[in-house]
Amino acid sequence: MRYLVAIYRFLIAFFCLAGTHEAWLLGIGNKWVYFTFQTNMALGLVMLWAGAATLLKGIQPPAWLKGCLTLYILITGLVAMVVLGINSSPYLLVMGIRTTYMIHAIAPVMALVDFLLFDPHRRFKWHYVLTWLIYFPLYLAFVLVRAAIWPHSGPEPGGNPYPYAFIDLSRLGWGQMTVNIAEYLVVFFVLGLVLFLIDRILPARTVLTAS
Repeated sequence: MRYLVAIYRFLIAFFCLAGTHEAWLLGIGNKWVYFTFQTNMALGLVMLWAGAATLLKGIQPPAWLKGCLTLYILITGLVAMVVLGINSSPYLLVMGIRTTYMIHAIAPVMALVDFLLFDPHRRFKWHYVLTWLIYFPLYLAFVLVRAAIWPHSGPEPGGNPYPYAFIDLSRLGWGQMTVNIAEYLVVFFVLGLVLFLIDRILPARTVLTAS
């Protein structure tokens, strides 16, 4: 069973890394300002670690890290489908598959299945729900500082440095942007809490740990 799980995790890594290849392979550096690209790259690297550890019976990624990336890749998928519209994004093809599908749909669904079936459960501590939120303010600080230093750097049309409308400071102003950020943080907290509760409800031993 562990060989199949290792292959499955390597597949997740493939979709994450192939889906973001235009940023790291084609030299389009400003793509890294997108939340989607950052979360997929991080998940891809951690899934390479998890796949290798599964194959070699090594040390798996820490529960906090795996849970955090599972949360944010699910957020990536949900925001793309509910808010942004997955089919409205420009795309490239890798092996006949749209890269936007890889990073907005395939990777999030596969990561959720990995969490449900293959990760040992009842490892999350209650404070993970709060500490998982740290990444989002750090991401916002990165976007705002970058925009202040390089106001015409893109990646949006016309050189707009803000990757998403809900954090476009130049258009929204501080008041509305703060409201938007607060709303997203509440949603992220609720999703993190749901993930924590699922982890507490599911049996500690999974298909992989029982094999």
